[in-house]
Amino acid sequence: MSAPEALHALVPAAGRSVRFGGKTPKQYARLAGLPVLSHSIRAVSSHPLLASVTVALAKDDDKFEKWVRPDWPGVHTVEGGDSRARTVLNGLEAILTRDAFCCWVLVHDAARPCLSRNDLERLIEAGLSSRHGAILARPVHDTLKWADPDGYIERTIDRSRCWAAQTPQMFRARELADRLREALNDGDQPTDEAAAMERAGHRPLLVPGEAENIKITGADDLALAEFILQRRGEENRVDE
Repeated sequence: MSAPEALHALVPAAGRSVRFGGKTPKQYARLAGLPVLSHSIRAVSSHPLLASVTVALAKDDDKFEKWVRPDWPGVHTVEGGDSRARTVLNGLEAILTRDAFCCWVLVHDAARPCLSRNDLERLIEAGLSSRHGAILARPVHDTLKWADPDGYIERTIDRSRCWAAQTPQMFRARELADRLREALNDGDQPTDEAAAMERAGHRPLLVPGEAENIKITGADDLALAEFILQRRGEENRVDE
């Protein structure tokens, strides 16, 4: 695999975590003794080709400097926006201002602390070979139902071509920034970076990711994430 031109990572962490509950946003919930965000930064920064990590924070964030910065002094920060798309665009603009030669960006959820090194390596290798970019995703195995507005089943969806999107999502930085800017100017709010690329006709590559790359949505997910991280740590000690 040839080295990419200035591969950077961006972690949007400006969300309020409404579904998570409690007063602490989920990216700062404690997981194995550290904030969830610290684990997510560690995971996405584990590849030797990565040039930098930028975290996009809420305007009134008062936790990053106290709880995360001590362990990650080299991480850049930028103010996020009022949506994921705006937050990611702010982050991209900051990265491109800092490094005019930035070519690729990996956008990784602040609440995905269990990304494995294997998944990251496979995504980067696949992304560099795809002109449309690439994302980690999982094939859907459950039967899918389409509901009407009242919650009754309207039809069953063919799951054979359905995938659940994960992160990181890897795209050319300037192209992603342009697509996000277009979407926001049109009044759209893409829920992930691939959606912004799709609306412009791109077809990102789906790279199968591990089931352990879970997203922390509710407080119950923390116990599963801790189990995954502890087991992975034990396996690494055995390998050593």
